[in-house]
Amino acid sequence: MVAPPATLDLEALRSFVTGIDLGSFAKAAARLDRSPSAISLQLRKLETQTGRSLTRKSGRGLALTEAGEALLGPARRLLALNDETLAALHGPALSGPVRLGLPQDFAETWLPGLLGRFAQQHPGVRVEVLVDTNGAVLAGLAAGRLDLALVWESPALVRDSPQAPAAWPGSQPLAWLDLPMAWIGPRAGFARNPGEPLPLVAFAAPCLFRQAGLQALDAAGIPWRVAFTSPSLTGLWAAVAAGLGLGLRVPHGLPANLAALAAGDATLPALPRIGLSLRASGTGRSPALERLADLLRAAMAPTLFA
Repeated sequence: MVAPPATLDLEALRSFVTGIDLGSFAKAAARLDRSPSAISLQLRKLETQTGRSLTRKSGRGLALTEAGEALLGPARRLLALNDETLAALHGPALSGPVRLGLPQDFAETWLPGLLGRFAQQHPGVRVEVLVDTNGAVLAGLAAGRLDLALVWESPALVRDSPQAPAAWPGSQPLAWLDLPMAWIGPRAGFARNPGEPLPLVAFAAPCLFRQAGLQALDAAGIPWRVAFTSPSLTGLWAAVAAGLGLGLRVPHGLPANLAALAAGDATLPALPRIGLSLRASGTGRSPALERLADLLRAAMAPTLFA
């Protein structure tokens, strides 16, 4: 007789996801109003149910194992479905506005589908979306013009910059995803003229990707020039496809005619990683905001950005 598959414990999954989102299971204990020992027991229960180690020590913090990365996205979706089901059965219909800001990277990939599902489930909620540069989204969050925002963060790059978290106190981090940066070029190949500076295609400063690329090139002693700038990511991709220069971004949602290029040699230096952060303003969080945040957290799975 075949044994039935194990059933994952939703409360253990919630502790796991909250700990990863906050970067600490001690913080998860405080958020979920549980003792640290109770959270540890739930994590061990989850590892027993999955038969895998899910986290490992990384300096003073924690990191996901390969199994933990594979579990995180499905865990978010299970929790979102659970919460949505309970809200539909017991809670009042959600209503009111939610103002969301995010970089242009996601406006043509998974965002429209996510917002479409949200609108079908919660027709009483009016979502207003700002798609703009990272700096503009951060400014909107800091000024209270946005309730929720997906933003690029790199504390090592922006310690004293207007894009540093210290420059917009009061916002609350809800989730964090660590992603690789990459050099982006035409899929057909990029021919650099020997002896000339490397041409780059980038947003105008300040831009975290631009800053990371210039620092990497300077450290490697590779001369460069900014050949094309545009306030539009679509415009940047068109310039890269035309061979005007190389771009810098995460290797997610690229047009079919572009590709991430190998780095780490004398031609293209290695780039640092960058964080994708989901933040809420510090001016109050409505049930509608919380529900949309749950869906965004569920979408922020490492496998989506592979």
